[in-house]
Amino acid sequence: MSEPDKGIVFFVDDEEHIRISGRQTLELAGYQVECFSSPSKVLPRLSAQWPGIIVSDIKMPDMDGLTLMSKAQEIAQDLPVVLITGHGDIAMAVQAIRDGAYDFIEKPFPADLLVDAVNRAMEKRNLVLEVQTLRRELGSRQGGALLVGKSPAMNRTRDIIANIADTGADVLIFGETGTGKELVARCLHEQSTRRDGHFVAVNCGAMPETIFESELFGHEQGAFTGAQTQRIGKIEHAAGGTLFLDEIESMPLGLQVKLLRVLQERVVERLGSNQLIPVNLRVVAATKTDLRKASEKNLFREDLYYRLNVMVLPLPTMRQRREDIPLLFHHFVEAAAARYNRPAEAPSAAQLSELMGHSWPGNVRELKNAAERFVLGYGITFDDSHPFDETDSMAGAQSLPEQVESFERSVIVQELQRQKGNIKATLERLGLPRKTLYDKMRKYDLDRRAFTE
Repeated sequence: MSEPDKGIVFFVDDEEHIRISGRQTLELAGYQVECFSSPSKVLPRLSAQWPGIIVSDIKMPDMDGLTLMSKAQEIAQDLPVVLITGHGDIAMAVQAIRDGAYDFIEKPFPADLLVDAVNRAMEKRNLVLEVQTLRRELGSRQGGALLVGKSPAMNRTRDIIANIADTGADVLIFGETGTGKELVARCLHEQSTRRDGHFVAVNCGAMPETIFESELFGHEQGAFTGAQTQRIGKIEHAAGGTLFLDEIESMPLGLQVKLLRVLQERVVERLGSNQLIPVNLRVVAATKTDLRKASEKNLFREDLYYRLNVMVLPLPTMRQRREDIPLLFHHFVEAAAARYNRPAEAPSAAQLSELMGHSWPGNVRELKNAAERFVLGYGITFDDSHPFDETDSMAGAQSLPEQVESFERSVIVQELQRQKGNIKATLERLGLPRKTLYDKMRKYDLDRRAFTE
């Protein structure tokens, strides 16, 4: 039994037996396959948003695979094309990779090699289309809050937000550090009828206790030494909109009593005043700790906990939404590239694998940091790494085969640098056949263009 449909593959070859074999192999792997004997029949079927990839022979009578690739990528930029080559076409295939081919397979090829190449190419195509969709959404939102991700966990989060945004109910957001609690609070605000009012964010953990009460509740002129003018507090300023209290577990216990009154009565009293001011607002609080346990230890008021606990919105960690990592990383890379005026390079398959395998204790915030370092030329690094100790720690952690591979990669890199990316000169100096050098460059994710002047 074949797997569920995983995407569309246009298989192009002028030899019927190869088309039949390719179709059977890819359909068994779960792909929808259309075969073509001529490249000219493929081009009218393509569009910028076409959700598939092309597998094509290089040598064909009316149009070769390289020309097909060039014309196809004019229609759909970044469209992955996997080329099939004869034994004598290796030099041509290497050049094709430089010109934009995703991969090449040498005849005769085993079925699993074809499936592997198509799987990787389809992953890239899907990611490119998701990034394009994300760009359009970002453009249409004009700077508004946007939750990036297609995972079931994020779809559930979006569904909850859509369900409760217009209710006006106060919400308690629960999530680990870096999961995007403020972003979710902004989404609640922007999708509610209060969107025209202020969104007022208060970080309870970052505000000194000495000014907390004044900042939150406001004060009258002369209420205390230094109070030279009247001040409208954050709560009053949020009237008609949303008050977001981040790290609410850090709020001083004395102020929690006053906040409880605001939540119950929807009134605020400035310092130095006896007047109660009505405030029509929504309160969204966020915490990374279990407030119930904190209340049991007298670290948080129990009555405030039960007042906030009416509507709880738990946020998934990065570990619970790993399938979102490639799309999120691309999103942050593009944002960082625009900010730092650097090119938005795409990570390699090996680098994406490294990102997917990381535990992400800092969640989305850590992923964003990794994307910024990537744009600035530091490769894939994580917040808990120690770059100054990298050499010693790597030497101690690597097995013998890993150390051999590291040495081999460094030798190839050094020679490519000396030869300024000239493949012919490099393979002559290293005494390697062209195909062997190319295979090793693919293995170690090396691109000749990175070494040219």
